[in-house]
Amino acid sequence: MRHFPLFQRQYSHYMHILCLTLLLVTIGIFMVYSASYVWANYMYGDPFYFVKRQIFFLMLGFIGLLFVSKIHYQYWRQHVYVLFIVSFILLFIVLVPGIGMVRGGARSWIGVGIFSIQPAEFIKLALIILLAHYYAIRKKQRHLSFKHFLQPLIIVLLIFMIIMLQPDFGTGLVIVLTSLCVMFITGLRLTYYVIFSIFGMVGLIGLIISAPYRLKRITSFLNPWEDPLGDGFQIIQSLYAIGPGQLVGVGYLKSVQKYFYLPEPQTDFIFAIIAEEFGLIGATVVIVLFFLLFREGMIVALKTRDDFARYVVFGIMAMVAIQVMINICVVIGLLPVTGITLPFLSYGGSSLMMTLISIGIVLNISYNISY
Repeated sequence: MRHFPLFQRQYSHYMHILCLTLLLVTIGIFMVYSASYVWANYMYGDPFYFVKRQIFFLMLGFIGLLFVSKIHYQYWRQHVYVLFIVSFILLFIVLVPGIGMVRGGARSWIGVGIFSIQPAEFIKLALIILLAHYYAIRKKQRHLSFKHFLQPLIIVLLIFMIIMLQPDFGTGLVIVLTSLCVMFITGLRLTYYVIFSIFGMVGLIGLIISAPYRLKRITSFLNPWEDPLGDGFQIIQSLYAIGPGQLVGVGYLKSVQKYFYLPEPQTDFIFAIIAEEFGLIGATVVIVLFFLLFREGMIVALKTRDDFARYVVFGIMAMVAIQVMINICVVIGLLPVTGITLPFLSYGGSSLMMTLISIGIVLNISYNISY
């Protein structure tokens, strides 16, 4: 018991983070079943097809969470280069024809038996740890200058460009924004971010113009009714799901939009099904749970005396928060469709496992750090 943090500090941030995580993944299991059973029965003749796979990945992820929560966080710092290089190599391998699997127009997965993994999920965590290690060392050695902004940024943009070759703009965007959040709390001058924002906007416009399908997504986002059966279809059907939910929803398992109206509602648009079945109250509860999780993580980050630990916790919580905000904004029509899933809730093995493992690192830091 003495070395197993699960049974100690019952009222600490450790337990708060763990309980909130368990609550979110439990909601996720129920909602994956509700959102997917119609499609699963039609495609595979088994209404439990997706939820059984999600439970399997949840078990693996939770085992990973418990295992990682017992490993001192400094272990990851000692092996940061190995973690990053392995993740980086996997990111390259996925581009090899015959190895990388194409889904939804993106070559983002590697087949492993009957399952598949998404290397981009691994690089998210590896990059956070690498940046935390880099800035923890530099901050002790000298004053941070523009060089210390530019050097890590080159690595971040290199990863972004590799992911864009898949192409997976949504994941690339999450990685860039998460990295900038980690870099921001290190104390780098605000001027650097202004300069990057100017060049970043120019580059973003270039990416949109260079790919007709991205430009079409933007135009369909601004006016989805311009192409209601094409690029505007998902946004329109998502809003059709949210509308009938009203205050308390139509009831669990009673969603209409999952009956082949909203494409694959168990993934990117699961929040629309939550809003349809549980209404404004249910959707608000989910948002509040994410906010409480982020708040607990921020408290841990602010109280830590170790710069490396602070940057890691902040990076992980920022990564989760960014994905939540992007996903929900897409679902309610405030952003173009990006393919970003809702952490803990959406169907997806690699995303669920790596998010849980990331939370395991946060748990270990919350338990071991000196306040």
